[in-house]
Amino acid sequence: MEEPGQLKRALLDATAGAIAGGISRTVTSPLDVIKIRFQVQLEPTASWALIRRGLSGSSKYTGMFQATKEIFREEGLPGFWRGNVPALLMVMPYTAIQFAVLHKLKTFVSGSSKTADHINLSPYLSYISGALAGCAATVGSYPFDLLRTILASQGEPKIYPNLRSATFDILRTRGFRGLYAGLSPTLVEIIPYAGLQFGTYDTFKRWCMAWNNLRSSSISSTTGDSLSSFQLFICGLAAGTCAKLVCHPLDVVKKRFQIEGLQRHPKYGARVEQRAYRNLFDALHRILKSEGWHGLYKGIVPSTIKAAPAGAVTFVAYEFTSDWLESIFTST
Repeated sequence: MEEPGQLKRALLDATAGAIAGGISRTVTSPLDVIKIRFQVQLEPTASWALIRRGLSGSSKYTGMFQATKEIFREEGLPGFWRGNVPALLMVMPYTAIQFAVLHKLKTFVSGSSKTADHINLSPYLSYISGALAGCAATVGSYPFDLLRTILASQGEPKIYPNLRSATFDILRTRGFRGLYAGLSPTLVEIIPYAGLQFGTYDTFKRWCMAWNNLRSSSISSTTGDSLSSFQLFICGLAAGTCAKLVCHPLDVVKKRFQIEGLQRHPKYGARVEQRAYRNLFDALHRILKSEGWHGLYKGIVPSTIKAAPAGAVTFVAYEFTSDWLESIFTST
C-alpha cells in the first residue's frame, strides 16, 4: 500500500488523534470532574484521614461514592460534564498535536514513515518520543486545560457561567500569563507521563505481538503480527494506569496552581490563595507539611479509574481511525 505524503500523513495523524481524544474525554468526563474536586480540596478526602488527624470539621468530599452522590444531588447529571467544552477544546488539539509530532519523531528516528516499522524502535526512543510529543502538545493547548480545571472545580453557585467569562476575568486579573499558570509543573509532569504512556504502550504491544507469534507458530497461523482490538485496549489500559500512578502527585500540584485565587463557595472548604506557592518544590513541600503524603495522592482513585479506560479508548480509537483514514488517503 502506498504511503501518504508528509502533509497528508501529518493531517491523518492529527485528525485521528483529535477524534480519539474527543471520544475518550467525553466518555471519562464524570471521573475527571470527581478527580479535580478531590485535587483542589485542601481538607482530607477520606473520613479516616479526618479522624487520624483529629480534625473536628468535615470535608466536602470524602470518597468516590459520596462525591458522586453529592455532585448529582447539587448539580444534577450535567455537573459531571462541567468544563467539558474547554476540556474538548484542550484535549482534541492536544491529542492532534501529540500523535502528529509523535509519528514525525518516530519517522525521523526509524527512517521510515510506515507505522509498522515504528514498533521495532528501542523502548528508550519510544519513551523520549512520547515525552517530546507530550511537551509540544501541552504548550499548544494549555490555556484550555487551565480553563477546564477552573470550570470543573468551581461547583455551585458558579463563579463563571461560561468559558468566555472565565477567559476574560483571567486576562483582566492575571494578564495573558494567567492563562499559563501552572505550566512549569505541567511540563515537569507531562515529560514522565507522556513518556511512560507511549513507551509502555509500545512495550506492551511488542509483548502481545511476541505472544501472538508464539501462539501462531504452534498452530501454523500467520496472524501473529496483528493485534486484536481487545489486545490494543488492554495495552492502552496498562499504559494509562502505569503513567498515572507514577505522575499523580505532579498533577495535584498543577491543579493547585491553576485554581489559585478562585473564589469558591465556603461549603467547598478552604480556597487556594493567590500566589500560595512560590514554585513547584515549594508547593510539594507545603502540601506535604499541611496535608501529608495523602495530600499528594488526593483523587488517585478516580484519577486511576479514569486514566486506565481513557488511555485504552484513546489508543484503540486512534489505531482504528488512523487505519480508516489511511485507507481513504491511499485510495485517492
